[in-house]
Amino acid sequence: MNDTGRGRTGNERTGNERTEKDGTERRRMEPERGRAPEGAVDAGRTERELSEALERLAGGVQAAPDAYRTARGEWLRRERRRRLVLAVLIAVVFTLATLIGLWVLNQAPADPGVIFSGAGKAVVLGGVAAGPG
Repeated sequence: MNDTGRGRTGNERTGNERTEKDGTERRRMEPERGRAPEGAVDAGRTERELSEALERLAGGVQAAPDAYRTARGEWLRRERRRRLVLAVLIAVVFTLATLIGLWVLNQAPADPGVIFSGAGKAVVLGGVAAGPG
């Protein structure tokens, strides 16, 4: 990092240094003119190497002969289980609603109500008496 080449003693500043808060100097790594930055070259190489490694890995994988049949069987089993659970849930909700409705109807008083007792006064509709009497 220290350039002590021709005419340099190592004490001169080149403009690539940066003084840190603690007083030490750091050199910035700047790409040479006409060359792509080092990170860009590494990114392309890294991408290529990863692609090759994944291709080698995928080439070594052998699928089981009955993998599709097994996966489809598991999926159908889960689907049947979902439908069975849904049917049981619907039956339970329907049964509960029916039982609650019957219980509410059973709680009604046994004596006839005021509306159907027949002991009420006659109601006059348009000047004509309607009702008993």
